[in-house]
Amino acid sequence: MNKKILGIFLFASLMVSSAWAQGRKGLRINEVLVTNETNYQDDYGCQSAWIELFNTTFGTVDVRSCYLTNDRNNPKKYPIPKGDVLTEMPPRQHLLFWADDMPNRGTFHVNFKLDPTKDNWIGLYDANGRDLIDSVTVPAGIPADHSYARIEDGVGKWVIKGGDEQSGYVTPSTNNITLDSNVKIEMFAEHDPFGVGMAIMAMAIVFLGLLLLYLLFRLIGQISVLIKKRNAMRVHGISDKEEAKEKGFGRESGEVYAAIAMALYQHFEVHDVEDTILTINKVKRAYSPWNSKIYSLREIPHKK
Repeated sequence: MNKKILGIFLFASLMVSSAWAQGRKGLRINEVLVTNETNYQDDYGCQSAWIELFNTTFGTVDVRSCYLTNDRNNPKKYPIPKGDVLTEMPPRQHLLFWADDMPNRGTFHVNFKLDPTKDNWIGLYDANGRDLIDSVTVPAGIPADHSYARIEDGVGKWVIKGGDEQSGYVTPSTNNITLDSNVKIEMFAEHDPFGVGMAIMAMAIVFLGLLLLYLLFRLIGQISVLIKKRNAMRVHGISDKEEAKEKGFGRESGEVYAAIAMALYQHFEVHDVEDTILTINKVKRAYSPWNSKIYSLREIPHKK
């Protein structure tokens, strides 16, 4: 029994760790600014180079124990500390790290700087320090206050973004591109202005979900009945299914289930506190000579 519980625990731990690692695979280096003169400031009011990460998944991902580095030969250069709740990245959100070589300033200040005079390779490694999640090489010579960023968050090619509308604005801790419209929604509104198709689709999805639930519960019920029959056959030492069917193994009547339910009710609700113990207390009648009527009667006189 203990081995079975241990096996279930190890399997659950493996599944949780796998899901956690799989979530980290969705992290992306999203935008990098090397020379910061008039751009974003950190909590200390300083302007330093920064690295932006983006969570491409639809689940919360914790980046603690991951590594940021600018050295291919040292993947564990900056381990992201544990214990900071701000390392949890909500779905489709950003996280900013300052490349100021001042890790004593907090979790989001890494222990290296970026050099604007040469190419800067930046890598994000998983907690084991071997699996590379994402990397980017920022070219040299990018003007001050211009960033090297993806066209869209987490996907697309890299471009240089500056301070005008044509090249795109630098966007630390926010979306690289702002979508003012949704092509799919506009197309749907054009072809279905009254929402009839949307209503039919919504109802179809609901009924399909209910149908799947019905089939699932029906399948689970059939499987449980088969398991019950097999266990009953094993207990009675019967291997012939026809014989088990004639004797009705695994198909108890309603009276049996009613008796079991009543027994459970009696045990948990009516029975004594102790298990398997029936306590019988003898009822004693309080008696006092002052309550007896014989003391209120007169004695019969005796002749002497």
